[in-house]
Amino acid sequence: MTAQKDKEKQAAAKVAAGMIKDGQVVGLGTGSTAEFVIREIALRGLRITGVPTSVRTARLAVTLGIPLADINSVEAIDITIDGADEFTPELYLLKGGGGAFLREKIVAERTLREIIIADSSKLVAQLGAFRLPIEVIPFAQRYVEQQLEKLGASCLLREGFVTDEGNRVLDADFGLIGDPAALALELNNITGLVAHGLFINLADTVIMGKGAEIVRFNRHGS
Repeated sequence: MTAQKDKEKQAAAKVAAGMIKDGQVVGLGTGSTAEFVIREIALRGLRITGVPTSVRTARLAVTLGIPLADINSVEAIDITIDGADEFTPELYLLKGGGGAFLREKIVAERTLREIIIADSSKLVAQLGAFRLPIEVIPFAQRYVEQQLEKLGASCLLREGFVTDEGNRVLDADFGLIGDPAALALELNNITGLVAHGLFINLADTVIMGKGAEIVRFNRHGS
């Protein structure tokens, strides 16, 4: 099954890399799926400037000879290509399995075109089978846990993991999420919660590998 998933990811990555043009500023996602794209960019010799979403991604890009820029030094990001742990046909995303979702969300907010690549196992009718990652400052960990419990979640601390910003990650189980947009707003109002893995109205297109096919989902119906 893993080999099939990798084939689907690689196929989607090749399509996504074909959407990149020389001279663009490109957001580089984090995780095994995004790594397929980064390697494809290097393989094609595309002359881009990358904006990495994690230290891990930056290291990979440097080893492949992809020049990088600090996000604060660019006016905008032309296109970002990233992965997701789950997505719905409406293009609601659940992200953060790799722990880089804060930086991924900041890059997504600043990009002109957010492209998600995925294998077919990531398509779901409702988000929530995968626990929702929550980044929290250490000082507020217990308080945030209590607020999440009030919202009906059970939480697990991601033991031994620290984000690139020095924070902790709680993996929250809400069950299937009926209204991701409403939950995202509630989470945004919790003091000490730095970021959550719900990405609402940020993805423009999902490119999904499904067997030998490529399936596209577009937020604007194009």
